[in-house]
Order: sequence, then structure tokens, then C-alpha cells
Amino acid sequence: MAIRISHGVRGSRSSLTIANLGQHLAHTLTSSEWREISYLFDGRFADIALIPPREAGRIGDLMEKAAGTRSMSPEWGELAAELADAAHRAARAGQNWEWS
Repeated sequence: MAIRISHGVRGSRSSLTIANLGQHLAHTLTSSEWREISYLFDGRFADIALIPPREAGRIGDLMEKAAGTRSMSPEWGELAAELADAAHRAARAGQNWEWS
């Protein structure tokens, strides 16, 4: 299944890619930080996840933090940074961040 993410994420990502990114995020964030965003990476949301702007901003902050750590591989860090940028764009625009 392909997942499209709004606000500037290029193309779509496979659910496997999203799940794998989640594993990398889980190992770079604190456990409480990971719990805040883990629902996006467990494959449980239905067809569409609409993330409110404030929550998108927080998710963007956490992904940006993880992307900048030395323990995050460059490839996964690049994807995390791309998602962080999209989350921040949605938050700044006051729009829901959509994963479908």
C-alpha cells in the first residue's frame, strides 16, 4: 500500500518504508517522544489520517530532532527531515496534515 503525505512530500511511500522509518525513529527518540508519534508508524490508521496543525508541528519537531541525531542513518534521516518539513508547513499554514 502506498501512503501519500501532504504539504510537500515528494511522491508516495510504501507502508513498509513508513514502518521502517518508525523503527529508526523509535531508536532515536525518547520513549515518551516515540509514544507521541508511534500511531503513524504502526499501520493502524484507516485510509486517511488527518493531523491537526498543532499536533503536526509537534510531530515535525520530533522528526527534525531524530533526523539530526548521529544515530540516524543519512538515508532515514533525509526521509525524517522531509516529513518534518511537511509537518511544519502544515502547522504554519494552520491546515491538517494528511496521510492517505
